[in-house]
Amino acid sequence: MKISFANKFDNKDNLVIIYSDKNRLLEKNKLSNAQKNLIEKVEKLNKSKKSFTEFFIVPEEKNIKKILISKTKSKFEISHTEALAGKVLSLLERNNIEKAAVICSVDSNRDVSFNFIKALTHGFLMKDYRFEKYKTITKKDFKVSSLSFIYQASQLETKKLETQIQMVKGIYLTRDLVSEPANELYPEKFVQLCNVLKKVGIKTEVLDEKKIKSLGMNALMGVAQGSVKPPRVLVMKWNGKKDKNFSNPLGFIGKGVTFDTGGISIKPSGGMEDMKWDMGGAAVVAGLMYTLAIRKSKANAIGIVGLVENMPDGNAQRPGDIVKSMSGQTIEVLNTDAEGRLVLADVITYVRRKYKPSLMIDLATLTGAIIVALGDRYAGLFSNSDSLSDKIYKSSINTQELVWRLPMDNKFDKLLDCSVADMKNITGTRGAGSITAAQFIKRFVGDVDWAHLDIAGVTWSKRGTDFSRPGGTGFGVRLLDNFVKENYE
Repeated sequence: MKISFANKFDNKDNLVIIYSDKNRLLEKNKLSNAQKNLIEKVEKLNKSKKSFTEFFIVPEEKNIKKILISKTKSKFEISHTEALAGKVLSLLERNNIEKAAVICSVDSNRDVSFNFIKALTHGFLMKDYRFEKYKTITKKDFKVSSLSFIYQASQLETKKLETQIQMVKGIYLTRDLVSEPANELYPEKFVQLCNVLKKVGIKTEVLDEKKIKSLGMNALMGVAQGSVKPPRVLVMKWNGKKDKNFSNPLGFIGKGVTFDTGGISIKPSGGMEDMKWDMGGAAVVAGLMYTLAIRKSKANAIGIVGLVENMPDGNAQRPGDIVKSMSGQTIEVLNTDAEGRLVLADVITYVRRKYKPSLMIDLATLTGAIIVALGDRYAGLFSNSDSLSDKIYKSSINTQELVWRLPMDNKFDKLLDCSVADMKNITGTRGAGSITAAQFIKRFVGDVDWAHLDIAGVTWSKRGTDFSRPGGTGFGVRLLDNFVKENYE
């Protein structure tokens, strides 16, 4: 979709009119009498509502004009405006409107008005994404091709809007990665698709199978050994401070299981196709790093993802196997389908030792239990730091990518104790599955401020969200970009 500025609209243009105050709208914009009368009538019909969105087909002179009128609340909020944009775009698509002029009248302050346009733009673009690359003969969904904001923009404002448009590429990358089928996306291919990050200044390093083994990442290798697709660890480095020493960066870690059969502890066949997006955490880290680089973030950040495929074959890891992790701690693998925590254990150890991050946030589609607890609206938040948790929670409110903190304590941790190794990868009990998974990861964190986001319920949506169609949501990119912007720049 093309989004641009224009100084005026044509009589033949379809219109989107978004406003908060009717009088300001009618005074400041060059609407026809017919359009003004329509707005007056719509206001009367919806006088009991503080906000509404309605669509009309109006004959004007020799033209049939399609007009969408949306009244929004007077206080500007970015996430509310982005969600409104998604609603407006869906309505335009349902009515087969390919092009439209957009008139906004929400505040007399120019900065607020422009920020409103920026938020609308981001919302339009987030909702516009669709994954149709494998459709060859079937009909693709109707697509709005262009929207023009009727606004006399300065050169600086035009440049800022262009940056806003570019930033959505981070979310698109995340959605692309989780949407690809597993026969097309495997560890090596994930790395290849992330080469685009180099173009915006991200430095990357790839650890191949030989290097992974030499580092003693046996927990990660145990997951990967049943697949013909070799594992990879991808390191992404953004030096936003232009710091020669690159000291104490923010650390972001992602689970990247490109397909998860469960291994020898094989999953039921029903719904197993969804396990193509079990690398959702890795996809978010890649999308976040892309976003930070596009907007030239002033923070130093390191992103690292462990990429494996969990398959059953004659060489696959068996229940009861004991592996020695990179940290030196040994793990009895009671269930090969509790594999994500094994990958994270080694990757967290690597980034903690090599880069000494000031904090670590890992993201993983880790447990089905989090979906039982929080459904598809909230990600589970676990942390050893109240301060870090508070910052993440505030960003979740800002972006409406919602998180909810769950408890952790020593009694939960003791459930992981094992008679034949330092720990086991599952407790063997039915309760608190997401909590004990987080407790397992915590054993590899050391004294670094750390948070774990279990995004199993929010990575993919069968119904779609305010910001996305059915499919990959990109949840986590906006959340953590806001977290960095608000606290570390």
